[in-house]
Amino acid sequence: MWQHVAASLQAQLPVTLLCVLSSSGSSPGRQGFKMSVTASSMAGSIGGGIMEHKFVELARARMREADATLLIRPQVHRKEAAEDRSGMICSGEQVILLLPLTAADVPAILAIQQALTRHTHQFLHLSAAGLRVSAADARAVACSYRSGPAWEYQERLGFRDQLTIVGGGHVALALSRVAATLDFEITVLDDRAGLNTHVENPYAHHKRTVQYETLAAQVPEGPHQYVVIMTFGYRPDEVALRQLIGHQVSYLGLMGSAAKIQELRTNLSAAGYSEADVAHLHAPIGVPIHSRTPEEIAVSVAAELIRIRNAPAVFQEAV
Repeated sequence: MWQHVAASLQAQLPVTLLCVLSSSGSSPGRQGFKMSVTASSMAGSIGGGIMEHKFVELARARMREADATLLIRPQVHRKEAAEDRSGMICSGEQVILLLPLTAADVPAILAIQQALTRHTHQFLHLSAAGLRVSAADARAVACSYRSGPAWEYQERLGFRDQLTIVGGGHVALALSRVAATLDFEITVLDDRAGLNTHVENPYAHHKRTVQYETLAAQVPEGPHQYVVIMTFGYRPDEVALRQLIGHQVSYLGLMGSAAKIQELRTNLSAAGYSEADVAHLHAPIGVPIHSRTPEEIAVSVAAELIRIRNAPAVFQEAV
């Protein structure tokens, strides 16, 4: 979407940014959904359906009229709503911004692209003054919106959720491929230098060769951290698990058969770990769909990650 914006502005084509500033209930597009619209092309989405179609046509009509003022429109997705009805009946509500962009915005757009490419911490600010970018603390909240005359929308650029895959084999490659479509920043760690499925993984944002005995220092903790252990065998699995069992993460999963998992749990218990210590471990991982191939296992694990991510938060983030 940002590439589309930059290319349009550099070609001196009028382009409008559409952004969902806030959302609640069963809205088709969540807070932060964005799209860019020109007279003949578009990129991204604010949720689809008749609501999105109306806003695309509204943006194009305003560009034809050379209307450069920004517009904020509430949308109520209930047919009985007295005003601001969207034409949808899914019962949620949204606030949507239409912001015409100009050549003066090109430096900020390029800064956004650079931040996303290099995974640096930057903030996108939208307000009555337009669009700007600033440095951001990595611990800052992902999105916030303040309504009213002095309205402001802020968003930390880049990935909110990080997935660390321990083990860089065939299943890790397949899981990386699926997770790359799900807005995870992906790190793959393996202790085998030159492993082809690790070195040639084109989906991971970060790939490192590490010793599994150092994983506690290699894998960050936090409310948006997801960790999957899928090494080449029982012994490295156990080493990795002992390093990470105490980590405060939203998801810690271990791939393996039921028999292997039971053996690991028995060994952990004999080593002094309590049931509470391993209560948060997902093992075996994935939803039960009788998966066999690496690709099927990857889909199963990805489905479990989605389920955990979309469940009520384990860590409450200040908003």
